[in-house]
Amino acid sequence: MILGIDTSLGTAVAVTDPDGAVLAEQVSDNPLGHAEVIGTLVQSALAGAALGPVGATSAPGAVEITAVAAGMGPGPFTGLRVGIAAARAFALGRGIPVVPVVSHDAAALAILLADPFADLPPFAVVTDARRREFAYTVYDGLDDDGLPVRRTEPAHILRTDLEERLAELGAERREVSAISAAMIALAGARALAAGRADGPAEPLYLRAPDVTLPAAPKRVGT
Repeated sequence: MILGIDTSLGTAVAVTDPDGAVLAEQVSDNPLGHAEVIGTLVQSALAGAALGPVGATSAPGAVEITAVAAGMGPGPFTGLRVGIAAARAFALGRGIPVVPVVSHDAAALAILLADPFADLPPFAVVTDARRREFAYTVYDGLDDDGLPVRRTEPAHILRTDLEERLAELGAERREVSAISAAMIALAGARALAAGRADGPAEPLYLRAPDVTLPAAPKRVGT
């Protein structure tokens, strides 16, 4: 089973099987307070997964998580690092791998799987980056491994410039207000099955944190 965690927008946790069947999913839409809810959501998701697929009435069973898929953004510094730290700590404690997933990839996967037989034109997943900016990534269908094909990497843009940029790229706008942890887990499972590592090793903050460490004091010669 795959544990999916994403805190790029709200806080989302899910457990799926490798084929994407959702065993449990827990969500907090609050764009703040990630640290306060992440532990409870993980516990609730694991407890729910023990009951089997969503809607099943089977007796509780053991939950064996074999990998953790972590949403790597784009997202704000404070919130995003909470989910990534939780994913890494969970995996470290159990000796299982962490699979990094671009959070926009999960949103694109949800759009593409909503009607798998539709011939969708290129589209941009667009999320609120605050401070009068959007984050966007352009996609064009699924590849042979069932993962979204990125035509552009995640980037920030002023809200006033987005429409012109998408017109240049020939991409439809698909605004997203939440990232599905189940889609994070499915993207991670497909990447694992294909032996790929599409996600970034480091978080996609796309903006420096508001609070930075002061520079080290200069050493005075003696």
